[in-house]
Amino acid sequence: MKRMKATIAYDGSGFAGYQIQLKTRTVQLELLRALKELHKGEPVEVVASGRTDSGVHATGQVIHFDTPFTMPKDSWVRALNVRLPQDIQVYDVEQADAEFHARYHAKGKIYRYKWNRSKLINPFSRNHLVHVPQEIDVSRMEKAAVAFIGTHDFSSFCAANTNVVDKVRTIWRIDFEEHGEELHMVIEGSGFLYNMVRIIAGTLLEVGLNRREPEELAAIIAACDRDAAGKTAAAHGLYLEKVHY
Repeated sequence: MKRMKATIAYDGSGFAGYQIQLKTRTVQLELLRALKELHKGEPVEVVASGRTDSGVHATGQVIHFDTPFTMPKDSWVRALNVRLPQDIQVYDVEQADAEFHARYHAKGKIYRYKWNRSKLINPFSRNHLVHVPQEIDVSRMEKAAVAFIGTHDFSSFCAANTNVVDKVRTIWRIDFEEHGEELHMVIEGSGFLYNMVRIIAGTLLEVGLNRREPEELAAIIAACDRDAAGKTAAAHGLYLEKVHY
């Protein structure tokens, strides 16, 4: 058996998240179906770098699976994509070390969050950007984001119902990019708690809308209290962009 590492992208608007669930469409379910068909009815386990919620997108999700087949990289990509729906695509497949694990060997991730600042909702991007017609002060958001850089206990920026005990994570950078009417937040770190990026995005947006002061962020982090931070930003603005190994 050979362990294969694949990089995939998907439009999360048509899925109830990545992880397989009963009676609903998920990314993992479609991957399992495609691999089972490719392997002549034999089930193939798929492991991802992490789960994404309903509505969340990915441009650089990484998975691994084991197979007895030997094929060139391009053949793997074609064989999988012809069996997958158009809202999931495989971009790269390569053989990895037998011990490689898509989740446990991840060293860090990059996420991108996208806002649409146009006055009117774009019907063609409504499932891929979060519409914010108000004026956003990006300089205030940049000033506030500095507080996140480094290693902190991110309990204030984690969903209250998580079972994770250790909430210490390291953020390497937070950048803001302006692409016409779009505003993107790019965040890179060692790892992220459940809803962490979306809560950070929601809190920084409140700063940009003058509903919080940039100087509040250090105290919010130190509070280790979910109620201290802002609202969880909508899922459909979030993209898993890259996984580091």
